[in-house]
Amino acid sequence: MRQFFSTVVLVSLFTIFAQPVFAQFKLAENANDAAILKPSRDFLMLQFTYEAWANAPDSVKTGGFGRGFNGYICYDFPIQKSHLSFAAGVGVGSANIYFKDQELGLTDTGAAAAQISFRPESKDYKKYKLNTTYLEAPFELRYFSNMNNRNKGFKAAIGLRAGILVGAHVKDTRTVDGTKVVEKINTKRYLDKYRFSGTVRLGYGNFSVFGSYNINAIFKDGLGPNIIPYSVGLCITGL
Repeated sequence: MRQFFSTVVLVSLFTIFAQPVFAQFKLAENANDAAILKPSRDFLMLQFTYEAWANAPDSVKTGGFGRGFNGYICYDFPIQKSHLSFAAGVGVGSANIYFKDQELGLTDTGAAAAQISFRPESKDYKKYKLNTTYLEAPFELRYFSNMNNRNKGFKAAIGLRAGILVGAHVKDTRTVDGTKVVEKINTKRYLDKYRFSGTVRLGYGNFSVFGSYNINAIFKDGLGPNIIPYSVGLCITGL
């Protein structure tokens, strides 16, 4: 799976930077036989993010560098002959949050299962993380300063991202008698099945800085603290 995502990223980056060389636009003739350039529509969005939690209680001890990746295919609808457009798409978003000297009680039963618990680690973990993966639909209102070539010039976008949880697991890494041991527990037991986020992008050409902030909490009501995920990072667009 890791090799698959690496291949997708490399092919996507090649496609973006090869645009000036290959025919990424088509020419049409106007009434005066002058060539008109059809602009790119930023069909592809790749986002590399730093992931973190807001509103987490003191009992939750995150650590390390939380990171994630979002990949979307979008369709862009120009708003008449203005610098604005509306875009909608579909894709996948994944986030990793790491914990420091702590583990999550995901397999508790009885009274202990009433809420997710954050407790001191029971083993000497080198790494312990929670991964969530969503099938998502991004929506954006976009501004482009360069109407003829969106691969150049200032661009900005505000939007909303709606997703459904398709996978979640905790994964720990430790050493037992000199041997590396990796354990993984797959469960969506305490997690909200939906993710709704406000988004913003600012940049130039194919590169933008990106930010998102969840509208809803990551855990189901009553099953965990009211923690709000957010992310910042780099967005690469093209095609």
